[in-house]
Order: sequence, then C-alpha cells, then structure tokens
Amino acid sequence: MMENEVVRRRGWMGRQDFLDLVGAANLIPGPNSTELAIHVGFRRAGWKGLLVAGVCFILPAALIVSVLAWGYLRLGALPEVEGALYGVKPVILAVVVQALWRLGRAAIKDRVLALVAAAALAASLLGADELAVLFGAGVAAALARGAVRAAAGAALLPVPALAAASAGAAAVEFGLWPLFFFFLKVGSVLFGSGYVLLAFLRSDLVLKYGWMDDAFLLDAVAVGQVTPGPVFTTATFIGHVLGGPAGGAVATLGIFLPAFVFVAASAPFLPRLRRSVVLGSLLDGVNAGALAVMAAVSLWLGRAAVVDPLTGLLGLAAAVLLIRYRADAGWLVLGGGVVGAVRILLS
Repeated sequence: MMENEVVRRRGWMGRQDFLDLVGAANLIPGPNSTELAIHVGFRRAGWKGLLVAGVCFILPAALIVSVLAWGYLRLGALPEVEGALYGVKPVILAVVVQALWRLGRAAIKDRVLALVAAAALAASLLGADELAVLFGAGVAAALARGAVRAAAGAALLPVPALAAASAGAAAVEFGLWPLFFFFLKVGSVLFGSGYVLLAFLRSDLVLKYGWMDDAFLLDAVAVGQVTPGPVFTTATFIGHVLGGPAGGAVATLGIFLPAFVFVAASAPFLPRLRRSVVLGSLLDGVNAGALAVMAAVSLWLGRAAVVDPLTGLLGLAAAVLLIRYRADAGWLVLGGGVVGAVRILLS
C-alpha cells in the first residue's frame, strides 16, 4: 500500500529509493511498517515529516484499539463475547503459524541459518531469555559464516561481541512506570515481524510479572490482528485493560518511541549497512532466532487456544486456508468469532 501511494500515485520518490527505505527499516529494531512510514516522512519533509508521518500512522490504530479495550472491559464477561473469543483464539494461532511459514521461507536462507534456528528453538523451549536467544543467534550466524569464509580463504572480519543477561524471576507490582519501561524495552530490541512481540509478552507479562495469562494474551493479539495499523498496537490494548486510558497511552508511547529515535539516528547511513558481510550475517541470525522464538511461543499458546475438537478443527482449517489459499486473515478471525458465538448461543 505504501509503495502504491508513495511511488506510483504521488511520485514522492523512485522505486529504488523506496526499496532502500524498506531495507533500512528491516535493519533496526521495532515495528517495520511504522518505521517505514517514519522514513518516508523524513525523506519527504525532514524532521517535521518524521513526526507527522509516525503519529498519523500510529494514532488511528491506537484509538480504535482503545475503544475495543474499553468494550472488552465491559463486555468481555458476556457469554456471547466469551464465545466469540473462544472461536477467535485458534484462528489467531493459525495466523501466527502462517506468518512463521511465510517468513521462515525468506529468513532461513542456508544450512547455517537452519541450524541457528533449530538451536534457538531448543533454547527457547528450555526457558532461555528471549533477548539472549535473539542476540545469541545473531552472533552464532555471523561467527559460523565467518568460519566458512575463512575456510574458503576469505578474510575473517571482526564480529562485535553481543550478550544479553537473563532477567530475574522476581514478580513486579503493576504500575505505569514498569509498564512504560517494559514496552520501551520491547520497542528498543525487537527485530522482525510484530508477531515476535508474543515472545516478549509471554516471557515478562505472563510468566515473570503475572499481570496477565495466556488466554488474555491471545485476546490482545487478536485485537492487534483484526484492527487496522501495526500489530504493535497490541500494547495499547494491554495497557488500557491493565491500567485504563493512562495505561494505554503509556504502553503505546513506550513501544513506539524507539522507532522515532532509531529512524532519526539511522536515516543518513543505515541503507549502506546491508552491504557489510558481518552485519548482514548478524541480522540474518537475529531474524532466524526471532522465528524460533515465535515457534516456541506458538507451542505454548496452543494449549490455551486449542481446548477441544472444535477449536482444533478451527485452527487447522484456518491454517490450511491461510497457507494454501492465502485467505484474508481478518475475515478468518471474524469467522472464528461467529462460530464461537453461535456455539454459545446453541448450547
């Protein structure tokens, strides 16, 4: 949609310039679609354009999600709403599986990345910290490819030493500041698809902080999926449900603020980084690790989404329609909600 508007209809830049911005957005942490919009704004109108493009891209989705969060708090206990969510959750799980399938075909480019992804999946299933898995996968891919090049007679370039310490397991009392800093952390380190957000949400908000459970996590992801705009507005929904309008605003600011900072800092030179052999391999490894983390979380969430034969059938049918026939995810989610609501009404 952006390419059609920016390149074809409005002629603001050429196709190659636009592709350079797409590559730049993929090389920095944060929501890629949002960062692409911010890049376009900066290229078009400088610092003012950066702010206008980013705010206008995020604000409509955040407002829509806030309204849905308000309704969720007041209507979520009604049998019909519970039934709709019953049918939506397995479809959302299928959407994540479809994203894994689609992204995996592009991200797993060779045997090195396949091995890195397998190791990252095993580490995630064993409970390793998601940041350690992501950065460890990046370093492993860069080292492995460097060793292959060295064996072939190529010069081995130095690889930056990256490490991520495992977070403690102490519970955290809910508050707006902890909420803000959690989503600020996520927005600052998350690479790849918005679905990788699942891993961070479950690791911290479900397991460590105890602020939500897997069922609510799936509800939040469902809202982020079916509403327009970036999937990262899942944070808006979570913040609003946990802390009211102030919580929604704080979570939204925390998760999207790093995108503005990274784009502003990287816009002048970032498109050239992909040509670096070491940094390109590091990024490929991070992407492979992100897919492995997504897969591990999907396995855990499957136990909350698939609770009986009907939900299993819904999830399987949705996965086939998404992967084989490229069905629209929004309509499938709506269909799952209708099936769930009808089941409640007929029971």
